[in-house]
Amino acid sequence: MLLDHIETELELAERHLIVLKKVIEEGPIGILKLAEVTGMQNHKVRYSLRVLEQASLIKPSAQGAVPGDAVPKFLEEFEGELGRINEKLSRIRDIETSIPK
Repeated sequence: MLLDHIETELELAERHLIVLKKVIEEGPIGILKLAEVTGMQNHKVRYSLRVLEQASLIKPSAQGAVPGDAVPKFLEEFEGELGRINEKLSRIRDIETSIPK
C-alpha cells in the first residue's frame, strides 16, 4: 500500500532506538548480550549497530558497543524531530479526512 514503506522505516527506527537505549544504559555491550536483552535476532542487532555507528551514535570498544560522540546532540534534537514528524502526520490525517468517501 501507499504507506507500507513508511511503516517499515518506523519499525527500523524503533529497532535502532531500542539498541541505542540499551547501549547507553548497559554499555559496553556486545551483540550477543544485546540480542538477549532486546529479544532481537543477532543479524538485526548487528545491522542496527552498523547504522548507529555510521551516525556516530555508538562506537565499538574491545568490550562491546559504547555511546558515541553524537549522542548528546541527538538526544537534544530528538523531541524537535518527533514534533516535525507529528506535524506531517497531522497534515496527512487532515488530507485523509477531507477525501470524499
